[in-house]
Amino acid sequence: MGTLLLRGEAIGAVKGVLFDKDGTLSNSESHLFNLAQLRIQEASKLLLKNGHSLTAIKDLENLLTKAYGLTEKGVNPNGTIAIASREHNLISTATILCLIGETWPQAIDLSSSIFQMVDVLDGGKNNYAKKRTILPGAINFLKELKGNAICSALISNDTKVGIENFLSQNNLISLFANIWSADHQPAKPSPTAVKLLCKLLELDPSECALIGDADSDLRMARQSGIGLVIGYTGGWIQKPKLNQHQYLIHNWDELTIQ
Repeated sequence: MGTLLLRGEAIGAVKGVLFDKDGTLSNSESHLFNLAQLRIQEASKLLLKNGHSLTAIKDLENLLTKAYGLTEKGVNPNGTIAIASREHNLISTATILCLIGETWPQAIDLSSSIFQMVDVLDGGKNNYAKKRTILPGAINFLKELKGNAICSALISNDTKVGIENFLSQNNLISLFANIWSADHQPAKPSPTAVKLLCKLLELDPSECALIGDADSDLRMARQSGIGLVIGYTGGWIQKPKLNQHQYLIHNWDELTIQ
């Protein structure tokens, strides 16, 4: 067990730290922006092919842009493309297709087709071939945790393969004791996901900190009994608006272990 220091001040003792991935450890904004744009483009092409009017297609593009959270400055860190799982993004896409006149069965089929086409265009499902770099300062903190015998785990709405590729590409595998992905059941933001991950670590949630960039993660941490709930804002051009944290950091250098 070690004491976690925030800007030099002790905030609590921990045996483990759970991390979100996208926008917390992984520099994912440009990839997610491009992914959302590709889905919008393919949706427009598919609807045009199916005989929808240009007005309906324009409405679709505007609605998907808002739902995914794309802005002139980049990705809204509170939008679906930043936070939600692939499945939830597919459902939100289908919902918008319903708003322009598709039936729900047809909307689900169209959304599945759109996502599959983008997978091919984007170099494979979740685009594993392209490296997602780790955010500045994070690796030093992870190594400090390892050096103090504090275990690290990763809990994300990415797939198991996506998480493993991120860890492998950044030489992080040895720094993590376990992961919890969108393929696990239940997936986050269920508090049970945190409890089960802590069980794998042989730790009580109260002995752990959780660090994430979304209120859904931080609320999940509180509901699961996590000891220290820490918000992180340094992973996006637009800073996420967080309310569920106990403590807030803007860069990884603010945290140290004693």
